[in-house]
Amino acid sequence: MSVDANFPGIAKQDMDTPALLVDLDLMEANITRMDRFLAGKGMRVRPHYKTHKTPAIALKQLDAGAIGISCAKVEEAETLVSAGVKDILIANEIVGRKKIARLAGLARHASLMVAVDDPRNVEELSQGMSEAGAWLRVLVDINVGMNRCGVEPEDALALAQQVANAPGLMFVGVMGYEGHCQTIKGMEERQEATRQAMSRLLQARELVQAGGLDVEIVSGGGTGTHAIDADIHGITEIQAGSYVVMDRDYRDAGMDYANALTVLATVISRPTPGRVIADVGLKGMTTDHGLPELIGVLGGSLTRLSEEHAIIDLSDPTVELKPGDRVEFVPGHCCTTMNLHDRVYGMRGERLEVVWSIAGRGKFR
Repeated sequence: MSVDANFPGIAKQDMDTPALLVDLDLMEANITRMDRFLAGKGMRVRPHYKTHKTPAIALKQLDAGAIGISCAKVEEAETLVSAGVKDILIANEIVGRKKIARLAGLARHASLMVAVDDPRNVEELSQGMSEAGAWLRVLVDINVGMNRCGVEPEDALALAQQVANAPGLMFVGVMGYEGHCQTIKGMEERQEATRQAMSRLLQARELVQAGGLDVEIVSGGGTGTHAIDADIHGITEIQAGSYVVMDRDYRDAGMDYANALTVLATVISRPTPGRVIADVGLKGMTTDHGLPELIGVLGGSLTRLSEEHAIIDLSDPTVELKPGDRVEFVPGHCCTTMNLHDRVYGMRGERLEVVWSIAGRGKFR
């Protein structure tokens, strides 16, 4: 078992690398900003755990006013319940007796919600909850244009009625995620796509209400669309995730929350005046949303990642950058990058203040 050489109080320049850093001042400002913005619009944030997978950060979001936490998998929910989180939406379909049995056990210790889009799954969930003597809140998942999970709006009522009549289940509303809209670069185009997507979610709500059921919750949205969703009457909560630490992709899409997450690395080689190599690669930063961005080096750019190496080109070969120097990168995608690391280092200024376990890392069952 490796021993972590980074401890609270150590200066950034002395930290062992690669290291995943979060600027606490910037992250806390992001958390406060989102909560206050949505509260001013009459709705709440239910932050998505998939971004940071870190219980300590989830608790900070709840302390700031979040209504609860969203996640995608039962294992993620288990880490949240273990940390004391009591209101959790698993914004996904949970299928199969083994997973439902785990879900039922967890439901005895926290208030859980899940999404459904299939009548057979509703029957499975009802049976599992009844056998365990537990109960579960349920949202009908609506396909709002992403063409992933979810029923069409016109099919929502029948499924909602089945849930409402199923032992162990409580129908509470509808949800839909417009993930295909999140990083559309043009603001007018993003607004139009988001409004079109959310109109399908609201259509489902209206059809369910017309059928005689109360719709308490209308849940959706994300970091890239939250400001648009906030002006759409009828949405009650936003499942934004990336805003808390941000990444290069969302920044390039025009989101002006602060980039609080970086990866610290050490220069290990300068084989030519114009090429520098650092000690972090694909096993420390992902490229699914493009390359990370090198910061703080004038004329320097990250051009390639191999498994354990970052290749940096310098347009100015006179830049002083030598083996042993530190460099930092803003991840292209914060969610998948954080999932590569066991811990995140909370920085206050230039010193390490706290080390947090990324307890949800690799929890995809």
